[in-house]
Amino acid sequence: MSCPELDTLVELALAFPGVYGSRMTGGGFGGCTVSLVEASAAEGLMAHLKEAYRTATGREADVFVTKAGAGAGPLKVQAP
Repeated sequence: MSCPELDTLVELALAFPGVYGSRMTGGGFGGCTVSLVEASAAEGLMAHLKEAYRTATGREADVFVTKAGAGAGPLKVQAP
């Protein structure tokens, strides 16, 4: 379940050079998108999304850069 605003963000991201993929995640009504992007293109994509989304919807987009972590794994727990 998506909404026009999220679909717009995905379309804008996919049209930007260096983006490998983009999709909606979370709830469609107030959810967000996640885009896999070449590191050297990240800053340009952020600026592009903010400007193009404002032009397309009249709304401001919050954009964040993150990196994948090591993921889940075992923890050593010591008794007190």
